[in-house]
Amino acid sequence: MTRRLGPALVAALLVLSGCTGPLGLGVSDAGDGASAEPTWAGDVDNPYRKGTLVVAVATPGNESREFTPLVREALAYWGANSEQYAGYPIDYRLAPNATDPDVRVRFVESVGECGTEEHAAGCAPVIAEPGQFDPPVDVRISTGFSDESTVQVLKHEFGHSLGLDHGDAPNGVMQATSTLTTPPRTNATERALAWTDPELSVYVDVSALPPGERDEARRQVDGALGYYADGADGTIPGNVSFVRTDNRTAADVTVRATEESRCGTASGSCGYIEGTDPDGDGARETYTRLEVTVTDLDTEAIGWHVGRWLGIGFGLEGEEYPEPLRESASYGERRSDWWT
Repeated sequence: MTRRLGPALVAALLVLSGCTGPLGLGVSDAGDGASAEPTWAGDVDNPYRKGTLVVAVATPGNESREFTPLVREALAYWGANSEQYAGYPIDYRLAPNATDPDVRVRFVESVGECGTEEHAAGCAPVIAEPGQFDPPVDVRISTGFSDESTVQVLKHEFGHSLGLDHGDAPNGVMQATSTLTTPPRTNATERALAWTDPELSVYVDVSALPPGERDEARRQVDGALGYYADGADGTIPGNVSFVRTDNRTAADVTVRATEESRCGTASGSCGYIEGTDPDGDGARETYTRLEVTVTDLDTEAIGWHVGRWLGIGFGLEGEEYPEPLRESASYGERRSDWWT
């Protein structure tokens, strides 16, 4: 039996957003030529008309993570790079509990709608003109990402607040989409159930076998599936069930008899597992697909090989397997009705 793991699927590409704020152009009615805008002797490109912005931080009441250091890291980046990319220098003073800040960073469970985007990781207004600065500037950041990804989103949204749009330099910060990771999660092999749904759809194709062997092959597969649906001697959760499907591409589990092995072996079984790795640690947190192929096997041994692969699909390793499906099973035991 050859084991081959497919490429992990990282978290979906998420939108990083900014929205343009209203441009309010005031007209003085002083009658003496005085400007309604306070005198500003600094850089004319600075829409804030102040050199230092006070930044407050707000987090949900049920959130135990400390986000302030992440905000500080993002602010340090723009404090060092704003003149190069935004066209004017800016300093920040981080005051998490400030009651009258220039910018308030709000960490939220869901950012919600941001301009035309509905599934943004963060949101901030694009402030490019003085009339667009209406303190406090509201920067919303989702709490659902790792520290590294949260800093990435913060840098992006603060870039918007400095007048930068998607596609502006630095591209690594201001690109419209990015692959983000979550905080650490339990790996699939450590979960009671490695799938998001205990009901798994199964596609079975034994058409490559001689006609006289197909019924027995189906009986073998049914035996393995039934064994796991009954809890596999207590090694997997008792709520697991299987439903047959004729749609191979949509199936959670596929079992096929083939003339040639996908893994290059002359005979035996081969498996391929796909899953998600949202925390980016290189290990799958959930499985999304299990493909099993059997090649040139005694028909009576198909059930045992399918059972071994189902065990891998449920995160079993070594002695965690029920006794009939351990590697120590003899030649005869592998060809018996071990599931009864």
